Amino acid sequence: MQDSELLQEGLAIMGLGMGFVFVFLTVLVISVTLLSKLMGRFQPLPTPVMPAPQSVRTPAQADTDAEVKAAISAAVHRYRSSPSK
Repeated sequence: MQDSELLQEGLAIMGLGMGFVFVFLTVLVISVTLLSKLMGRFQPLPTPVMPAPQSVRTPAQADTDAEVKAAISAAVHRYRSSPSK
C-alpha cells in the first residue's frame, strides 16, 4: 500500500469513529431528556414543607446561651492574651 492509500483509509476510519461517537452521544442526550420528562410526568416534585414556627425560648435555653457566650468570650480573651509564637 502506498502512503496516500493508507492516509485515505485512516481518514475514513477516523470519520467513521467520530460519526459513531456523535450519533451515540446524540441518542444518549435525547434518551436522557425523554426519560427526564417521563419521570416528571409520573412522579412530580414533592411540595416543600413549611417549617414549624419557632417556639418561645425557655429560661433554661437562655441560661445555656449565656453560658456558651461566656465560654466563647473567655476562649477568645485567652487566645488574644497568649504570647504569639
